[in-house]
Amino acid sequence: MRILVTGGAGFIGSALVRHLVGESDYEVLNLDKLTYAGVLSSLDPVASNLRYHFVQGDIADAALVAKLLAEFRPQVIAHLAAESHVDRSIDGPGEFIQTNIVGTYTMLQQALGYWQGLEQTEKDAFRFHHISTDEVFGSLGDTGYFTEKTAYDPRSPYSSSKAASDHLVRAWGHTYGIPVLVTNCSNNYGPYHFPEKLIPLIIIRALAGAPLPVYGDGSNVRDWLFVEDHARALQVVFERGTPGETYNVGGNAERRNIDVVQAICAVLDGQRPRADGRGYAEQITFVTDRPGHDQRYAIDASKIRRELGWEPSTGFEQGIARTVQWYLDNESWWRDILNGRYDTARLGLKALS
Repeated sequence: MRILVTGGAGFIGSALVRHLVGESDYEVLNLDKLTYAGVLSSLDPVASNLRYHFVQGDIADAALVAKLLAEFRPQVIAHLAAESHVDRSIDGPGEFIQTNIVGTYTMLQQALGYWQGLEQTEKDAFRFHHISTDEVFGSLGDTGYFTEKTAYDPRSPYSSSKAASDHLVRAWGHTYGIPVLVTNCSNNYGPYHFPEKLIPLIIIRALAGAPLPVYGDGSNVRDWLFVEDHARALQVVFERGTPGETYNVGGNAERRNIDVVQAICAVLDGQRPRADGRGYAEQITFVTDRPGHDQRYAIDASKIRRELGWEPSTGFEQGIARTVQWYLDNESWWRDILNGRYDTARLGLKALS
């Protein structure tokens, strides 16, 4: 099988590419624009594999997408390319509209033309798999879970752009008949995570002796999913999922943000103690909350478990320990990013000014 992965140099995309090349005999084409968060070194473990191919390009470039589809002839498009950081969407929403909405529209249009030209058996086997987020559902109270039937209520420029792309994908499936799949996942974490996100940010700032910023009072809750578990889920969905269906993918690991930060500090205390013998938790600093910060996300992943047999295999404590150790062992990977792209300074401040 041939899989076209968009955004394959990003965090989740690179995990999927590494998984497919390493754990299957699939041929994989990675289309990535290599914006600030696209890190080609995340693909170093598979870069020399003959079943892996990379093209630098924009998903909104219709001519390029059409050319790649005609030449590579994928059976599956796994569409992950997206701007994804809420704080960046507050500072500059335009890029999120262009990539997440216009880019998804372009991918759908080119995929539709490609699919319509296939023989019937190939048309039946084709899948356009759109990978999205639980943030499209808005915010939960203290109880309850997001299900595949939860109404959309996005609150940020980022989640609104992803909600729009979700609706486009379903509309193309309903109107034109192209076989589409949608997955909505909870917060991912693990190796190769760009340092602007909470877990790698805390690890890197802790090692630097810098303050560890926690928004508000740290009570916001997220469901955490180890990225390699997510990659397995994506393969299961495009292999066995029913076209037109949505599958929620969660880690069954709800934690308050302050608990996540404290867990990282505890692991670092054991794996690389501070020179002064004091705990990393002393560096925790509470800062002004993010504008419109959703209080709680929690995924009900019973459908994918019941229908496709997937469930997460990495518990939160195990995943955090593995993640911290990876950042300790791969300092050159994130040092290169800090030197050229992102210095761990806070983003998303325009709405506070």
